[in-house]
Amino acid sequence: MARTTGSDGEKTEAAVREAAVSLVARLGYEAMSMRQLAAEVGVQAGALYRYFPTKEDLLFTLMREHMVGLIEAWEAARPAAADPATRLAAYVKNHVAFHIERRHSTHVSNMELRSLSHDRLTQILRLRTNYEKELRAILRDGAEAGDFIVEDTGLTAMALIQMMTGVIVWFRPGERLSISEVTATYLSMTMRLVGAKAHGATKTYSVAAPSGEQRTL
Repeated sequence: MARTTGSDGEKTEAAVREAAVSLVARLGYEAMSMRQLAAEVGVQAGALYRYFPTKEDLLFTLMREHMVGLIEAWEAARPAAADPATRLAAYVKNHVAFHIERRHSTHVSNMELRSLSHDRLTQILRLRTNYEKELRAILRDGAEAGDFIVEDTGLTAMALIQMMTGVIVWFRPGERLSISEVTATYLSMTMRLVGAKAHGATKTYSVAAPSGEQRTL
């Protein structure tokens, strides 16, 4: 990445966070040293502590930033006064797109929870719970309306979250499938998992492809 020596504090802090996400994803939190991080950014090691007094402060900031960003993205994408199937489709599309764009950040947030102190772990888990609660509400509303067949709302929500987040493990831009194709496939699998088609859900959900054409399921 470009060196940032001489840049103002805000830009340097952003560069530190960006480099830290990449290094922690590649090396692991315990293996990454602040000295390595400083060298990556192009500053003296002591300068990092002006922004993050401890290494755990840095990790917590990265994880909180990831979860707050995900929640804000969903708030912006949430359709107003929509039926459960439309809300579920929007949730899936937002979740998949957000995590594909932030593969390293997602990896750090999933793999390094063990490195947080109890109080900070509790804060991150609370944010996760608030986000996942939205999905459980959609599934519950769909089941109550007769649009979905969901025997266990909590378990189904967990299965969907794991499936959607797992896209970062295998997806690589420029390979066999485009982002729009992956999203369309995940939407189709989600609707089958919640039994939407079994209840006669015939509505078409479109996913905008990069070229502007629409893929439907």
